[in-house]
Amino acid sequence: MLNIVPERIEEYAAAHTTPLPPLLEELIAETKREMGALAGMLSGQLEGTLLQMLVASLGAKRVLEIGMFTGFSALMMAAALPDDGELITCDINARTIAFGKRYFERSPHGHKITVLEGGALENMKRLEGPFDFVFIDADKPNYGSYYEAALALLAPNGVIAVDNVLWSGNVLDPKADDENAQAIVAFNRRVQEDARVTNVILTVRDGVTLIRKNV
Repeated sequence: MLNIVPERIEEYAAAHTTPLPPLLEELIAETKREMGALAGMLSGQLEGTLLQMLVASLGAKRVLEIGMFTGFSALMMAAALPDDGELITCDINARTIAFGKRYFERSPHGHKITVLEGGALENMKRLEGPFDFVFIDADKPNYGSYYEAALALLAPNGVIAVDNVLWSGNVLDPKADDENAQAIVAFNRRVQEDARVTNVILTVRDGVTLIRKNV
């Protein structure tokens, strides 16, 4: 993944952001050892702290996550929920689910997290809203479908956050054979043209879009 922001600026920002708790530092280190190049899928300190701050600022009690990977972002967001709050996370990868659950069991916030294994769209059909916050970070070709399903479950003042919306800068000149880049470009256009919402793209990590319903 190409850094959107120059590396030294990224390092400065990280050095001036609240440090991660030891358990999450351990999770990151083990993810890098066990998952190799896939560890780039971690949201990391800056984006994770942004998600946590958004959940806290909204006073959220219910959060939905589409794509949990090894559980870092779920734990970051769960830490901002009240003790009776709920975070539902969806994933299809049994290996990464088992990895994340080990850390959920060790965290004081793990009891707030419920993992739904299987296709997110099918699971979303069975869920009842409203959710105060939705984080989408899964397979890119389905972003448009996740977005529509999330809007239907979103609380009136809720927020949707969507990861990887700059796709290492490839949104500027997407190759015809790059299915993910093409999907992201189509998704970004869809949101931008959607009169139902207000949206902003942030140049954090690989690009994060924040979306809320117009009221």
